[in-house]
Amino acid sequence: MENSATVVPGTGARRRRGRLFLCGAVACVGFALALQMGMNANFVSDDLKLSGAQVGILEGFRESCGIWALGVLALLAGYAEPLVGAGMLALFAVGLGGYALVPDFFWVILTSLIWSQGLHVWMPLPASLAMGLAEPGQVGMRLGQVQSAGAAGFFGGLAGGYVLTRLGVPIRPLYFVAAAAGLLAAGCCLAMPRAIRTEGPRLVFRRRYGLYYLLCFLEGWRKQIFICFAPFLLVRKHGTPLATILILYAVVQIIGCVTGPAVGRLIDRVGERRILVFYFACLTCFFVGYALVDIRWVLYALFLADNSFFVFGMALNTYVNRLVPEQERTPTLSMGVAMNHAAAVAMPLVGGALWVTLGHQWTFLAGAVAAALSVVAALQVPALVARGTVPADARREEAFAK
Repeated sequence: MENSATVVPGTGARRRRGRLFLCGAVACVGFALALQMGMNANFVSDDLKLSGAQVGILEGFRESCGIWALGVLALLAGYAEPLVGAGMLALFAVGLGGYALVPDFFWVILTSLIWSQGLHVWMPLPASLAMGLAEPGQVGMRLGQVQSAGAAGFFGGLAGGYVLTRLGVPIRPLYFVAAAAGLLAAGCCLAMPRAIRTEGPRLVFRRRYGLYYLLCFLEGWRKQIFICFAPFLLVRKHGTPLATILILYAVVQIIGCVTGPAVGRLIDRVGERRILVFYFACLTCFFVGYALVDIRWVLYALFLADNSFFVFGMALNTYVNRLVPEQERTPTLSMGVAMNHAAAVAMPLVGGALWVTLGHQWTFLAGAVAAALSVVAALQVPALVARGTVPADARREEAFAK
């Protein structure tokens, strides 16, 4: 076997089968995450009666798993990526199911660490697996299809959680439903071709990948400001009810499901630099809007646009596919996740301090600064990134042909 990411000898049918089960796994993870995210605020506040300080500590522990995931993936380097994914998603399911049983703050931290660690180790794998299963010149499109599957699953989780809640199902049993979705995702991984693996270094940190690391750090800074404070702004300052928040998230998932493959094809056609510059420039405007606009329906529109633009972030993954040799692809993606979460751990604390001391405007202006710096960094992305003497798609086809 070559020292690269490979797939079992095969045909288009084997490749399609692998993509089908990959999309199934990603959709099931999206379903489980939608339930977790949708129920989290009510669970920690109404059921566990946690204080604001305790919620902040819990979030810090959960996000720190994105940094530790780098070490876990390094230890598992060389194993078949579908098997790694199956194990991590089983861990994800166990942790989520544990939420149904936790009695207090200590146990919710412990179960959070379990499911969050499994999830964060899983996070770089869908992109790596999709790249390994993509045909020549279609990496962006295949990544878009995988992202659409995740959006569809997330929408299904929101809809399912809403219906079950309306039927009177309590919060805790719903975590068993989320756990079942996680176990189904693990089963989908087990059905994928086992020979998809990365035979290469356990850890990759190279100066020539510094621009990618910087973009991931800034994306984590920007994303965490949005995730923590945009919904909080709508609820705290404008009294947006839970049903409206769920509807907004559902609309975002529908948009993402429809637009994912089209955005992927666009990335394949025009390259990462143009897409990333456009993406971060728009996000800069959105954050300035959050800071300056005080009209509810305009903020709803910004919320939909900001969430929907996440799909353009897949250009960071296609950039990696062009930038690095295949044996370094998964370690580089996992290093990107670590960089992302280095910012994600700190920025909720910084954003909260700005909100309390200077006002919510400064929290979102901090997000605008991150997005604007990302535009400057994205302008440095080469229009065409060479990777060795043989194009990546050609090397991948050689692996399929063997």
